[in-house]
Amino acid sequence: YYSLICNDPDAPSRADPKFGEFHHWLVTNIPGNDVSAGQENTKYIGSGAPKGTGLHRYVILLFKQPGGKLDYKDLPSIPNNLAEGRRCHKVREFAKKYNLQLVAGNFYNAEWDEYVPTLHAQLGLLRPQQNK
Repeated sequence: YYSLICNDPDAPSRADPKFGEFHHWLVTNIPGNDVSAGQENTKYIGSGAPKGTGLHRYVILLFKQPGGKLDYKDLPSIPNNLAEGRRCHKVREFAKKYNLQLVAGNFYNAEWDEYVPTLHAQLGLLRPQQNK
């Protein structure tokens, strides 16, 4: 079994990452390579770099769960319309707590675009016209 995490360490910006790592996605108890059969603890949200903060790194990490299927009952279930529980998510602490072993990682860069105000409004971070 595996756990897949996507975080933005640059929230709200690389110069001031006080909300980093901002948590974008978490799927746990993935059997083999079938992500769709895993437990989506944190619903996916797209990239959401605030306007004027430059490029953000979005880091995707895959961890092996050496003990097999884990009981993540203490993890909150975070929907895709809520920012609460996403700020300051420390992937190293998460991996250590559950004794996870990093097996793969990748990242991409993204910056503000026309979709970001919609995402921020969806998360309750601000009204759409504030970020235009």
